[in-house]
Order: sequence, then C-alpha cells, then structure tokens
Amino acid sequence: MQKIADFKDLENAHARLMTRMSLRTGVKPEKAGTREVLVCGGTGCQSSRSLLLLERIKEEIKAAGLEERVSAHITGCFGFCEKGPIVKVFPDDVFYVEVGVEDAAEIVASHFKDNAVVTRLLFRDPARGDLPVSSHHEMDFYKKQMRVALINCGLINPEEIEEYIAAGGYQALALCLEKKKPGEVVAEVKASGLRGRGGGGFPTGIKWEVAAAQPGPVKYMVCNADEGDPGAFMDRSILEGDPHSVIEGMAIGAYAIGSDKGFVYIRAEYPLAIQRLQRAADQAREAGLLGENIFGSGFSFDVELKYGAGAFVCGEETALLRSIEGGRGEPTSKPPFPAQSGLWGKPTIINNVETMANVPQILRRGGAWFSSFGSEKSKGTKVFALAGKINNVGLVEVPMGITLREIIYEIGGGIKHGRAFKAVQTGGPSGGCIPAASLDIKIDYDNLIAAGSMMGSGGMIVMDEDNCMVDIAKFYLDFTMEESCGKCTPCRVGNKRIHEMLTAITEGKGTLEDLERLKNLAEVIKDTALCGLGQTAPNPVLSTMTHFWDEYLAHVVDKRCPAKVCTHLLDYFINDSCVGCGLCKRGCPVSCISGNKKEVHVIDNTRCTKCGTCISKCPTKSIIRR
Repeated sequence: MQKIADFKDLENAHARLMTRMSLRTGVKPEKAGTREVLVCGGTGCQSSRSLLLLERIKEEIKAAGLEERVSAHITGCFGFCEKGPIVKVFPDDVFYVEVGVEDAAEIVASHFKDNAVVTRLLFRDPARGDLPVSSHHEMDFYKKQMRVALINCGLINPEEIEEYIAAGGYQALALCLEKKKPGEVVAEVKASGLRGRGGGGFPTGIKWEVAAAQPGPVKYMVCNADEGDPGAFMDRSILEGDPHSVIEGMAIGAYAIGSDKGFVYIRAEYPLAIQRLQRAADQAREAGLLGENIFGSGFSFDVELKYGAGAFVCGEETALLRSIEGGRGEPTSKPPFPAQSGLWGKPTIINNVETMANVPQILRRGGAWFSSFGSEKSKGTKVFALAGKINNVGLVEVPMGITLREIIYEIGGGIKHGRAFKAVQTGGPSGGCIPAASLDIKIDYDNLIAAGSMMGSGGMIVMDEDNCMVDIAKFYLDFTMEESCGKCTPCRVGNKRIHEMLTAITEGKGTLEDLERLKNLAEVIKDTALCGLGQTAPNPVLSTMTHFWDEYLAHVVDKRCPAKVCTHLLDYFINDSCVGCGLCKRGCPVSCISGNKKEVHVIDNTRCTKCGTCISKCPTKSIIRR
C-alpha cells in the first residue's frame, strides 16, 4: 500500500501550489519566471472544448521550448460560467475569459514568451466602461465571495491527489485521528453552527451526535450527491473540482459516529463527477487514506459509489436509502430518523456534498472560525448556482446574511438586456418566488422561509418582466408532479389537481372560485404529504399567489397574460407598418394569414396557434401580440 510520504510527485505538487498561491501567501515562486496555467475542466467549459484548449496550450508551450518555466493543468470550476472557457495564469494573476482553442498560440507567444498580456481575452467590465480587467480580484463577480466549500476549485488539479495534499488536504483527518476523540470532533462541528446544505438546514453536529449515541457496531455514512433541482450545479461542481474534500469530510464524519462504511449516492447523469470521484477514492485507497487502519490509528473506513437513475424524489433521505438498498425510491415515515435507523435498519448519517466539503475546513481551522461569519442562526457560507435572466450566470459562494440585491446586482451583474427584475426562485422546485420588494432580504434559512421560499440546495433562478408568474408556478408543478413517487395521495393526486387548475387559468378557463380552491388545496398538500417533495411542491404556487396576485386576477378576470407568455390568452395583429412582403404568410404553418402583395396582411386569430413564426419572419416588426 502506498503512503503519502511515498508520492514522488508530492514535492513538485507543493511547488506548483506555492506558485499558484503566491499572491495569497506573499511567498515568491521557488523558480523565478515560473508560471502555472490552469484551464477550467468543469462540465460547462468542457462543452466549449476546454480540454482541447488545454492540450493545444501544452503543445504550444512545448513548441516554444518553455516546458521548464511554464506548466499547464486542468482545474475545477472558477464559477464564472458565463465567460468560460477560463484560463488563469499564476503568479501573474491574469484571468482570461471566453478563450478558444485558436487562442492558445497567441497566449503562449505573447504572454509567456514576450510577457505581454493578451488584452482582447480579458474580461471587460460594463461598470467601468468596458475597460479590460486582468485580475479576477478586481471583478464585482468575485469581490463579495468567500470560498470555503469551493476553496480548491480553480486552484488544484482535481485528478491528482498530490495537489490536494499539498493544499492541506487530509490534514484535518490526520488531526482527528491523532489528537481528537470522536466526541470532540462532534463538538467542533456543533460549535461551527454548520447546518445541512442539502435543503433541510438541520444542524449537522446534532445529527452526528444522535448517530454517535446509537448502540451497535454497524453504522453508515452516506453522501447525498443526487442533485436534481433544475438550474442547480453546486454539488456537481464540487465533485468535479475537489472530490477529495468530500471523501475527507465523509471519513471525518465516519470517525465521529463510529462508522467504517460509506456510500456516495450520485446520479448516473453526472459522468464527469463520477469519474473524478471514483479516481479520487482509488487514489485515497492506494495512499492508505481509505481502507484499513488509516494513519495507523486503528480506524478503518471505505466508500462505495451508488448510482441513481435521476429520480428527483431520491434526494429525500429515506427514499435515497431505499434506493441504495436496491428497492424502489420511495420515502418512509419518520420517526425513526435515519440517524437512529437508516440503511438496512442501522444508524445512518446523510449529508449532501457541500456539507461534507465544509467539514475538513472546519476541523482544520476550528468551529469558532466557521461560526465567525454568516448570520446569527445560519453560520458560514452558502454556494449558489446563479441562472436565468442574469448577466453573470455561474457558481458563487457567499457568507450567509448577504442580501439578494447584492447577489443579483453586484455579483450577478444585473438583469440581461437591461430588463426589469421581477422575481428570483430560490430552493428549486420546492422553493418559492421572491419579488423585487424583498430584494434587501438577508439570505439565511429562516429569512427565506419567512419570505415564502427556502434555501434548498442552492439553486437561484432569476426572472425578469417577461416572465409570467402563473406560468412559472405551472412549470414547477409540472416538474414535481412528474417526479412524485406516487406513494401518498396528497402528492400523487393533489399536485395533479393543482396542475390542472393552473393549466385552466393559463388557458383563460379559470375562475375566481378556482383561485380559492387552488390556495386551499395547496395548503392541504403542505400539511398532509408524506415527504419533503410533496410538502414543499405547493411553494411556487403559494408564493406567486402571495406576491403576484394581480397576475392571477388578470388571467381569470380579464382573460389576459400581462407578460404575454400564455399563448391561449394572446391575439396576434399586423399593424399598418406592414409592407405586404408575404414572408409571414409563407412561413405560417397553419395558413391563417391572408393579404395581397404590398398590402397590409391580416391574421385569423380563430385559427392562429400562436407559434410566433410570423413574428420571427417579419422584417418590419409589424406583428404584435396583445
């Protein structure tokens, strides 16, 4: 079995990390003129050919004879997904965005040979008149971020255990095994105030304490990596960019509760995350960091990957456990809770990826350090996936207590195309829509619940004035209705009835009585559904009815959609600016447009399917919806 000290490349990995961290530490690289080039290798950037870009950069470095002074490596997600692929050059602190494979030669020739930054590949800040910004530290996107769970993403090569160790990896595990009793580890996590980042927000230390107190030699540590919220990619990015942090966090948790076996339940739809996590587990096992007698302490622990088939309900902890056991992914009644009786009837801890990734940092720096930032009841940081109609789509990690306004307008760069902000959906399908009037709310578990939403796993989808909130509620109900396991009647039948009512409202068939029935049924489902999926499914409906009641009234009273989204409530008209070119007429799939050449055409709305083809064909923008 190979040990940490036996890794021949550990010294080189340490030198590479020192070059990358020189700006943070103030220590100059060991070799003058040495440069480290990191290329984002996350799923998003890979879809834009970042792996080919990395290979091309390596080829150009070799061709230029710079291999002794410049090395290029893959890394995890930098977070600024809107501007990928991203290339970061250390110690120069140069951050290139939207880099194409064809740009590799220029970067090597100009930057590495001639020491001239390629200005055209720098981020141009709209807030500064589109002036180029070379350092990511100067970008508003990063200024208010604080990386704990994501600390190594964008810094290390996730496929090399030596780099994780050089960055301080597995030190926390060693500290626990050599100097702390299991109860002391639990106490440190309790002192940190860490709450579960998977949605429920239950205090992690208390959950561990319950499991540790259970009798018997068999206990399990489970990591929930079944991230299934639309628009969410937090856990996937951690697994792709820093898989060892999750393994180390699981091992520490296992030591704390007395477990020797762990499972990572990960959906099979994440092949890159699976590949890197499996590689990390194999490397850790080879190094003696998983398996028997870790660090000679007598403590043994190993992990196994279990693949999920993409069922959203398996994100619920009891359904997840049933799936691992080989059964159908359906929730069970609680109590008993999994910490008391979980996998195969044994005490089981279930924490999600982000929670696990925080644990090594807490044990290395102390619970007091982690609890020193955040809000009173929500300590530490939270990772959010910013998506939707926002300029800076990406992954952000911010201290708890930051406001929605700061995230959306400072970090997120505001709304696309200068449109007006309308709402933000937090917590995924189980969350609610928060309106502009609540933009100054401080983000923590309790404040979001009070606003009719929830933290969830960290999805944050931004909507503008062109979104219909009734249609948004229907969209999320369609998702949760399809993902219901069908075990309990409130979820199986109730959510279908809600979806039917929303469909009728968006088609102009709703009544005021329907609105009352809709609200009452949503409240009943919240109170009676078996698991978290059913209990939170009505949140999008209730929150939009609370904050956007006028839109519901417009749909049922005026039979119109203010956002002009619900096609059944729209009519298409051609105004007098029509030149009679006939392009709309020829493009109409149902032949509902008539008119002679060079004359104003007419649309028959009784036959029109509202497909919008005519609008896209019209060169004079003469077709309007109302």
